[in-house]
Parts: sequence; C-alpha cells; structure tokens
Amino acid sequence: MTAPSPALARAEALLLASRPQEALAELATLPPAEAVGAAATQLRCAALGQMERWQEVVEAASAGLAASGPDPDLLRHLGRAEHRLGRSQVAERALLDGLALAPQDVELLCTYADVCAANGQTDKAAKLVERAAALRPEAPIVYATRIQVAYASGDDKGAQRMSREFVAAHPEHPAAHALLGGTSAIRGQVDTAYEGYRQAAATMPTEQAFAESALELRIARHPLMLPLRPTLRFGALKTWAVAAAMIFGLRAIGQPVLSAIVGLLWLVFCVYSWVVPPLLRRWMRRNWR
Repeated sequence: MTAPSPALARAEALLLASRPQEALAELATLPPAEAVGAAATQLRCAALGQMERWQEVVEAASAGLAASGPDPDLLRHLGRAEHRLGRSQVAERALLDGLALAPQDVELLCTYADVCAANGQTDKAAKLVERAAALRPEAPIVYATRIQVAYASGDDKGAQRMSREFVAAHPEHPAAHALLGGTSAIRGQVDTAYEGYRQAAATMPTEQAFAESALELRIARHPLMLPLRPTLRFGALKTWAVAAAMIFGLRAIGQPVLSAIVGLLWLVFCVYSWVVPPLLRRWMRRNWR
C-alpha cells in the first residue's frame, strides 16, 4: 500500500486547524493520479464545505464518485452540500446510498438526521441520531446533532441541557461552546450565551462568526440594554402584543389614565429601542479588542 504524500498529510492538518484555503493550495500540488483519488477528493470536499462553497462541493464529490465509484464519505459530502443548496430530495438520495454502503457510519447517520430535522421530520431525525448515539455516544457530531434535533423539535430547554453536556464532555471543542451560546441566547440567557461564544472564539480564533456573536452578546449584556431584555427574551412581536393588550385592556375596564400612562411608557420604550442599540453597537465596535 502506497503511503500518502506529504502534501496530503499537510492538507489534512490544515483542515483540522480550520485553514481550508491553505489546505486547497496543498491539494493543488498533488500529482495528477493522487489528486483525483478518493482521499484527496474527500479533503477537497471538506475544505470547500468549511468555506460554504456548496456548489463546488457537489462538483468535486460528483467527480470523485464518477472516478472512483460509490464511496460513503463522498456521498455524505454530496448529501450535505445538496441539502445546503436546497435540494433536499437529492440530498436524501445521496445519504441513503451512503448508508446502504455503510449503515453504521455515524457521520452519515447524523448528516441524514440534520436533513430530516430541517425538513420537519423530527421524529425520524431523533431515531437516526439515537442510532448514531448507540454506536458512538461521546462523539462530538452526535452531541451537536442531538442538540439540533432538539431545537428543531421546539425543545429549547433540552437543547440547552444537551449543550451543557457537550461542553462537559468536550471542553476543548469550539462547537460545544458555540452551541451552548446559541441555545442560551434563544432562551434569553444573555450572560451564559456570551460566555459560550467567547469561549468558542477563544478556542477557534479563525472563526469570525464566533467573534461576531460574542461581540453582539457583549453589547446585549451592557447595562444600557437592560430595559430591552424582554424583547431579547421573548421577541419583539410578543413584547408588542403584551403592551397592546395592557393598553387596550386598561381602556376597556375604564382606566383611561392608566392606559395613557402605559401607552406613553411604551412609546418611550420604542424610541429607546430604536436609538440606544445602534449607538451602543457603534461605540462598542469601535472599542472592541
């Protein structure tokens, strides 16, 4: 068996370090015979996927499958990319073909679960991720997928609990902290959300999205944002509905003065929400380190 070239090993290391552009540059130096092999194609698909160049992932995976024949990893990359491009039926076919070849493949099971959850098939997604969990219960992808399925099912509390478990099991994993940040933000727990994204950004400083989320949550934690916490927790629509119900409810029970006071307070709240956050965001971004 021929050992992989140093360029292939370097490309794999760069991918693990979240440096996909450099990984692609290494893959471009491979000899022609190795460049079209399954291992190089899988790394190419992974690098393009990290950069969210999904159409190119489809093209690379399809070319690899045409050249080398059915391959579970390439079918997983193809299915994931087709899903991201909005072609769910094509994605499902690719993932099912992959599972027919490797029914115990945890990454394939979790990718298929993600597709099902995104399509509203949460019961099917839960069964798929439980199959994966039975095989590798501590795998990061299993934790991440269980969280996504719980969120898709409307179980925000369960998703946050699983995120805490993910962090406890893999404290060095940036996705664990990011998911804890995301699930906490959904539940209006700004401090926990900020800490989650701050840890994710510290663990993976090359991921700009983590740093941006940490900054937004740092802004949300500012004392000037305290009056707006109800909006952050429940959303603008629900907050508006409660205010409207109070204003018209007080008027309906014969309390026009109180209704007017609540209406005035609501107007002040609205003006505050329009003016303060943009100014605060501009100031904090200017001073962000």
